[in-house]
Amino acid sequence: MAQARHGDTVKVHYTGRLEDGSVFDTSEGRDPLSFKLGEGMVIAGFEDAVLGMSPGKTRTEKISPIKAYGVHQKELIMEVERANIPEENDIEVGQSLVIGNEQGQTLNALVIEITEDMVTLDANHPLAGKTLEFTIELVEISSP
Repeated sequence: MAQARHGDTVKVHYTGRLEDGSVFDTSEGRDPLSFKLGEGMVIAGFEDAVLGMSPGKTRTEKISPIKAYGVHQKELIMEVERANIPEENDIEVGQSLVIGNEQGQTLNALVIEITEDMVTLDANHPLAGKTLEFTIELVEISSP
């Protein structure tokens, strides 16, 4: 039976859970996720789990932060003077903002605290630092 290899395009159904068992993402009720192995289109641990699978097989895999969205980096938490946030942005804790850095790149940042003078933003990925568990069903392999 065919096994998924680098260069293959695969279609998978998946459910992603946090360590407490809560579901953070799933393809249930949608078309399967399609991606090419070896191109970095999904997190490394997810891709590693699919490699070697055969169509119709299901696997559950725990993925460490290093092979998922990375460790939580304290240097990505920043305080910004409230005066530097455009007034048209009526911000609140839990809101996601797009911010720019000195290199002209944009980042998504979560508002984690607001005081009268300062806004604290966290530019880490929301799943950074978390161990993830995926149940993956390989639906189809298309070889190059």
